Amino acid sequence: MIYHITQQLAWEQAVLKGEYTCDSLFTEGFIHTSTQQQVKGVYERYYKQQSSLVVLCIDESKLNTAAIFEASTNGELYPHIYDAINLEAVVELCAIDCFLA
Repeated sequence: MIYHITQQLAWEQAVLKGEYTCDSLFTEGFIHTSTQQQVKGVYERYYKQQSSLVVLCIDESKLNTAAIFEASTNGELYPHIYDAINLEAVVELCAIDCFLA
């Protein structure tokens, strides 16, 4: 399982569109995701000042495109997805608070 933090509205738009994309897919070529242990740090570095956040819980085995683990912040390996996320791969939507305790 891998995870992606996003705005509730962005997820709602993805459901209507039939797939999830975000700005980084177009500007960097991939969607940033993380392992369960990395979610809190990602939140604290990049999302702490935002509201209405949700976490997409993504089953890697259901992705149309494989996640590739690559070195990122501090040389730590993070999963990157180089295409839109098909909705079937998102098996749960969680509140960010579940990862902050």
